[in-house]
This record gives sequence, structure tokens and C-alpha cells, in this order.
Amino acid sequence: MKERPILFSASMVRALLDGSKTQTRRVMKNPPTTSEHFPWLGVKSLRGPGHFVYPNALRQILAECPYGQSGDRLWVREKFQPLYAEGYEFRSVDWDTGKGYAISYPATDGIHEYIDPDDNITSACKPSIHMPRWASRILLEIVSVRMERLQDISEVDALAEGMSGCTLGQVGRVDRYRHLWETINGPGSWDVNPWVWVVEFKIVESE
Repeated sequence: MKERPILFSASMVRALLDGSKTQTRRVMKNPPTTSEHFPWLGVKSLRGPGHFVYPNALRQILAECPYGQSGDRLWVREKFQPLYAEGYEFRSVDWDTGKGYAISYPATDGIHEYIDPDDNITSACKPSIHMPRWASRILLEIVSVRMERLQDISEVDALAEGMSGCTLGQVGRVDRYRHLWETINGPGSWDVNPWVWVVEFKIVESE
């Protein structure tokens, strides 16, 4: 079992915590290429141009998922504020271990003012990419991994992506997910219809 970090926005952190988000889609950096042998999938070159793996293509490609495999774990990185715990100050905290810190999470706690190491009053937040492992409050376990085209997402899958608010049978969840996708990845990114990793997970630890 391996642990890897994964970034989520504030709205998706809230969806994780309330249990409505159990899937995430991430763009494949090395998507499969088209092939007459696998018209439904395509075959990816694993050893450079002209070198292909045919019968085991899907298994080989899935094995390369950078987020891990079933049973592996993902610790969530989110925007945070490094507040000091009661009785601690700059000279007595340890960033490497987290000793003396009382982390605040804007996704659920709002934004607070605090005193930074230069004795300035600030309400600055640290971006999710800078969150250390000890500050993470959410641990996920991967249930399954698959690959598909982005626009293949179903209404049920969009619900699992945290697009609640629409009752089953109503059209709307995929449209909401499209808006979220383009908010994160930029205008027109949906129309490109990239290959994506679909990672399904469950929460095993949260604050």
C-alpha cells in the first residue's frame, strides 16, 4: 500500500467531508494513441515510438496510474492557515513535524487573522500545494481506477463527483460538472474531451 498526495478545491473538500464525493477525474498526461487493433481504446507506446503492447494494453496502462491502485491511499491537500496552538509561538513550533501548530481549514473553518513569523497580523492562506502531510485531515482509500473520455461521464458519475442538488432522473449534474471542469482547467477544456483517470475512493480518516 502506498500513500500519495492529491489536491482538492474548497468546494470539493466540503463534498468529500459530507460524503457526496466518491470519485475524481484527472487528465491523463500520456493518453493512449489510436490503433486499428484497439479502436475502442487505442494502444500506448511504453518503450518509445514503434513499440507497443497489444493484448495487455489496458492492464499495462492502468498500472501506470499516477494516483495509485485499489487499496492505495491518497492524503488530501487543501488550502490552509498555519495557526499556532495555544501556548506556542514562532520560536517553539516545528514545521517539519507540525509540533505547536493548530491548522485551520478555510473550506470549513472560514478565514482567521493570526500573527505570522514576522509579528505581522495577517489572514493569509497557504496554497494546497504547500500543505505538508502532517497538516492533512482527510485520508482516502482507492476503491477502483479506470480510464475513459471526459465526456463519457454519466449523471450518476457526476453525482459521485459531488454534483448534488439535482434529483436522480433530472438533467443537470453533467452540466454542472462541465462548468466545474472548465473553472479548474480553463475555457474549452471540456470540448477537448481528453482521456482521464477516474479514481473512485472512500474516506478512511477525516477530522
